[in-house]
Amino acid sequence: MNLRGKISSVALSDTGKVREHNEDAIAAEAEIGLFVLADGMGGYNAGEVASGIAVKTIMNLVRDALAREDLSANDPETGLTRPSIILRDAIHRANNIIYHTSRTQPQCEGMGTTVVACLFHDNRVSIAHVGDSRLYRLRDNRFEQLTLDHSLLQELVDRGFYSQQEAQRASNKNYVTRALGVEETVQVEINEEPVHARDYYVLCSDGLSDMLEDEDIHLTINTFSDNLDIVAKQLIQLSNDNGGRDNISVIMARIDEPFPAHRGIFDKILGWFG
Repeated sequence: MNLRGKISSVALSDTGKVREHNEDAIAAEAEIGLFVLADGMGGYNAGEVASGIAVKTIMNLVRDALAREDLSANDPETGLTRPSIILRDAIHRANNIIYHTSRTQPQCEGMGTTVVACLFHDNRVSIAHVGDSRLYRLRDNRFEQLTLDHSLLQELVDRGFYSQQEAQRASNKNYVTRALGVEETVQVEINEEPVHARDYYVLCSDGLSDMLEDEDIHLTINTFSDNLDIVAKQLIQLSNDNGGRDNISVIMARIDEPFPAHRGIFDKILGWFG
């Protein structure tokens, strides 16, 4: 599906004010509706290797699959659409490459990366993530986090030790419980959501979400909503103003027009009687 003219987007990354180099990696292809962000970790420059492998692998595999596969079939066992399965399988492949690279290249030992990715299709979005990189949505002035962090802090919230408000101010935010490349297999969390025109989607690394309250992100989008480039630059500037303790990456996507899948006449006739 070609989504040209349907989605506006911007992708920016900044080293921040403390780190010496940027271990985040980002990629955006609005024409196929694919956006990927990874936040690497590991020894000197190894995090950069892990995040780079993740983003390149996911982009290449999903792009190739979209060009050759029938996207209309759902998985009867999981109920997932074919695009969601393609996205999940690409992340599994990225995990495998990072895991084996970390064990065969001494300079990459112990590396890993979080990832958050989304794929737009048929007026829906498939969202996949591992770790604490996030995806938010702004719809009708309601701003909400659509991913749930795979972190020790989130587990403590789930068990009632912290409220969500207390968690935003906690100091132990960065202990992730799931990441690519750490183990031979990884559980990828997948969910799908309907998409509406004028939705805004924000993918970000924890270098942004740790420095800004959700309300600050919401207000920034509302203030500069007509210009995504300004929104993204302002979010990075605010994160740096608040300390910039980590690399800061943000991808923004705005839904400008609906993008229903093109269906054949047989499917249309069945739809009339469905």
